[in-house]
Amino acid sequence: MQIELRQHTSLLRIGMAPISAIFAALILCSALIIWAGVPVLEAYALLFKGAFGSAFALKETFTRSIPLIFTGLAVAVAFRSKFYNIGAEGQLYAGALASVYFGTGLVSLPGYLMVPFLLLVGALAGGLLLLVPVLLKTRLKVDEVVTTLLLNFVVLLMVSYLIEGPLRDPMAMGWPQTASIVDEGVLPTLMSKGRLHAGLIVAILASVLIWAVMRFTVLGYEIKAVGFNAKGAEFSGVKINRTVILTALISGGLAGLAGVSEVAGLKGYLTLDLSPGFGYTGVAVAMLAQLHPLAVIPAALFLSAVYVGADSMSRAVNIPTYIADVLVGVSVLAILVSVMLTRYRIKWRK
Repeated sequence: MQIELRQHTSLLRIGMAPISAIFAALILCSALIIWAGVPVLEAYALLFKGAFGSAFALKETFTRSIPLIFTGLAVAVAFRSKFYNIGAEGQLYAGALASVYFGTGLVSLPGYLMVPFLLLVGALAGGLLLLVPVLLKTRLKVDEVVTTLLLNFVVLLMVSYLIEGPLRDPMAMGWPQTASIVDEGVLPTLMSKGRLHAGLIVAILASVLIWAVMRFTVLGYEIKAVGFNAKGAEFSGVKINRTVILTALISGGLAGLAGVSEVAGLKGYLTLDLSPGFGYTGVAVAMLAQLHPLAVIPAALFLSAVYVGADSMSRAVNIPTYIADVLVGVSVLAILVSVMLTRYRIKWRK
């Protein structure tokens, strides 16, 4: 057996890679469902119905996808320049923390200014948090995987201290949470019934904007050039450190927007369980999307549907909800294999 580089890869093969990966993941995870003693088709039908079978389920799926779009974009942008940001979870909490700090009465603005202001400060908080690891990488060559990952725990401990102490809401009956954001800073809902809010529009616009930047601007060209061949890009005049720092600021800002959307769109206040791991799931979203900003949207919807549908499936046939985590993990592994097979082919020899 020998692995050879393909001379030409068709667009059809590239487009089928994530689809085939999803089907492969579903087939592989069928073994766990059979092990649980439930018919596979029935389980997947319940999963689909739980995610898309009613107006309420559909709205929940879209609502769950909002932070995944932001964190998926954050990871996709960073990975494009070979800056491996694994700290979107911490940047999400940094954005949420900034939004409650400024949005609980410190600043008084009308609604049409308050919401953009909170989005701005949340993005700045996420970007500035990632500035520490990126400077360590560009100046001291410190591995960003380690620094961004460990920074998540630092941020979570800081949030825990603040909501237990200086930012604790005295009206919360002892619960560790911050005060609620003022009404002017709450993201408007898109439908009268349900939790779907305007953060979805912001997330879609962010995807389109990032795609346009990557496709039509000099910065986008430099980001892709650095990720493809840093030495070649530097030889052609691209400033590597500047490009990586700008990429990191954009990536952290996008993850910070996820925190703002969760606080200002759903809860209204900050708690330690704000995110069930949206930052880490963003890596899976970016990999399923093959780092394409527009493909992040359907990838986030797919994973959101898996999580929302798995809850419904678990209640109906008593399958553990952890099957959703297994399905997500297997999907990432499958997409890695399928992407490899789009670039290389296996040649068998006698």
